[in-house]
Amino acid sequence: MTMPFVVPRPAELEPATWPAYGLTTLTVLPLVWRRRAPLAVLLAILAASTLYKLALEGPGQPLPYTGLVSVYTIAVLSPPWKRLVTAALLVVAVPASVWLNTQSARELTFSLFVFGAAYVFGRLQEARQREHRIEAERAATRERARIAREMHDILSHAVSLMVVQAEAGPVAVRAAPERAEAAFEAISATGRDAMAQLRQMLGVLREGPASGEPAPREPQPDLAGVPELVERVRAGGLAVTYATEGGVRSLPAATGASAYRIVQEALTNVVKHAQAHTVDIRLAHEEGALRVTVTDDGRGPRAGSGGHGLVGIRERAAAHGGTAAMGPGPGGRGFEVRVLLPVPSAAEVGA
Repeated sequence: MTMPFVVPRPAELEPATWPAYGLTTLTVLPLVWRRRAPLAVLLAILAASTLYKLALEGPGQPLPYTGLVSVYTIAVLSPPWKRLVTAALLVVAVPASVWLNTQSARELTFSLFVFGAAYVFGRLQEARQREHRIEAERAATRERARIAREMHDILSHAVSLMVVQAEAGPVAVRAAPERAEAAFEAISATGRDAMAQLRQMLGVLREGPASGEPAPREPQPDLAGVPELVERVRAGGLAVTYATEGGVRSLPAATGASAYRIVQEALTNVVKHAQAHTVDIRLAHEEGALRVTVTDDGRGPRAGSGGHGLVGIRERAAAHGGTAAMGPGPGGRGFEVRVLLPVPSAAEVGA
């Protein structure tokens, strides 16, 4: 706004005065508060510009820069009623300004165009910001769902095993004391493992600028933890067999964690609902995929037995572009969970 005062003026024009310079500065100063009170800032700019035009004979401005910035800010930040007030104000102020300046239809058209463009750009920016907020809320919702699923898997598995082992403990004390000791040790190990995983998850949630200590950064469990998981379930009296097929290879961290949770939830479902005696776990490493199969000899599927656990298995498989199927085992006996997870090859991971 001060360029006409800085750049030398033609000799035939009167030089700019200090009052004109100061009043021009007053049309810029209100922009400091444009985010707090954009409409009030626009009114202050219009008042200062009008006073400058009527009271002083200073140089004119090629464009009403401060007014354009103020209109843009109103379009981005203000509610609809303030935007309507701004539009009505511009319909009056722009023709009045042109009449005081050149009384030219060309200037009127140009001024209406640039103010309209400032308003349109402001609305586009507001739409982008709203879209970003919506996407951030969706991401937060997805993250909350993931955390809830993780906590469900951890707690459901641990509590189910602990209940089964605790119920078998009194019988084992009378019949086989050594088995009772193993059951109690399994209860303790299961509880400690669940507490460690929950502490890790809640520690990440608590991490932030106000936190005194950094959250733990331990890796999520993967297929390397399946044998330990199997041993804990065996300690509860369930006969579990575990085998891998194909060329075992390392998996992406997210895929390995999901495969572990799928096996964990399938075993939890067996312990809680199946009344089975044996469970067979098979991990088949195929070309471009990992096939997870968990089969038990329990009483098979029942109406309404597909709780959050089986839903969680489907969601985990779908999150990786895979598939999950549940139903009767071979020959219609027992229950079987079949999951196929796509696994990128080493060349694809490198690319």
